[in-house]
Amino acid sequence: MSNYTVESSPVETSDGVKLHARLFKPTGEIKDNLVVVLVHPYSILGACQGLLKGMAAGLAEKGYRAVTFDTRGAGRSSGRASLTGFAEIKDVDAVCKWVCLDLSVDRTLLVGSSAGRMNIVHARGQQWETQTSGPSPEIFCSDTISSFIQNQLAMRRGGPTGAPIAGSAVDQIEQVVGYVSLGYPFGMTASILFGRHHNSILKSPKPKLLVMGTRDGFTSVKQLNNKLSSAAGRVETHLIEGLSHFQMEGPSYDVQMVNLILEFVASL
Repeated sequence: MSNYTVESSPVETSDGVKLHARLFKPTGEIKDNLVVVLVHPYSILGACQGLLKGMAAGLAEKGYRAVTFDTRGAGRSSGRASLTGFAEIKDVDAVCKWVCLDLSVDRTLLVGSSAGRMNIVHARGQQWETQTSGPSPEIFCSDTISSFIQNQLAMRRGGPTGAPIAGSAVDQIEQVVGYVSLGYPFGMTASILFGRHHNSILKSPKPKLLVMGTRDGFTSVKQLNNKLSSAAGRVETHLIEGLSHFQMEGPSYDVQMVNLILEFVASL
């Protein structure tokens, strides 16, 4: 028997986009009046909130409320995804405001996940049938998502990411008390699309935790350290030795990510 429940709710943004959100809630005692809001990877690569189900469920099992949602143009949400992720900042803002109002809380933690959990570019859709016998990318975002398919996708090459979107929203939302990034793309190639997001999180005085594998294909350890050397406020890093971007963000590491998030929450 599950020790958490899942409730679905519509959330409307300031520009009229209707988002599909899910609240993962412990059936027992709620340990903290803080809600963890998780932002899925880059939707133009096919990502949706289903990719974060394992982490959200893990947080709920530990006594914390967690919220996932489909950004505009993803999953069951309306609207159209943007190339650089700036329109999606409105989505994060709307969900955080809904969380605070609907759940009567004044503290949220933003967790941004990169693209390792979903690496199919739409233009490469024809390769699906030849590389795996699993369901199509559309089915991948359903409630019956399987670990097998997630692992198949995690083995593919793709690009970043949802972490910059969450990072850019941190200082725009008063109730956000901290930020966790799972694979932030600070590398040169990823910066072509997402470089304008960097300053927002680097200049934020709010506490930050950045988790990365030492063999991340988008950001080297040197690049990460160089970027963070100028960051404001409290900054923590957690490097996982020998792991690539995609390995770290596969479903087999959900438990470790949940533990890192909760250790950070305890320090706030």
